[in-house]
Amino acid sequence: MWARIEPLLPVRQRRHRYPGRKALDDRKVLCGILFVLFTGIRWEWLPAELGFGSGMTCWRRLRDWNNAGVWQRLHEVLLAELRAADRLDMSRAVIDSSHIRALKGGPKPAGARSTEAGRAPSTT
Repeated sequence: MWARIEPLLPVRQRRHRYPGRKALDDRKVLCGILFVLFTGIRWEWLPAELGFGSGMTCWRRLRDWNNAGVWQRLHEVLLAELRAADRLDMSRAVIDSSHIRALKGGPKPAGARSTEAGRAPSTT
């Protein structure tokens, strides 16, 4: 799986003048992200003894990778591999609003009708 993910990750550039601490290896951070998502623990409770970096580091990297579109591209790569191997069965696929964005929506319902005979007087 790492061979599929690694080429999709954005390259991190270090500053030359004030380089700061060297960034943690992406593979270790990915393991930390998967550990948190699999176990359901809070990010700040990620044990440092596991060598995945801090929970905040893993959370930031997950956010950055999500913003860079890594997960969407990984999904597309895996779907392409499944299609090429003829292992994708679309007969059982389900699409709902959590997967597909509705552009501009449908026709707008009419406003709610008032139960009052007339408008309320202005208070100003």
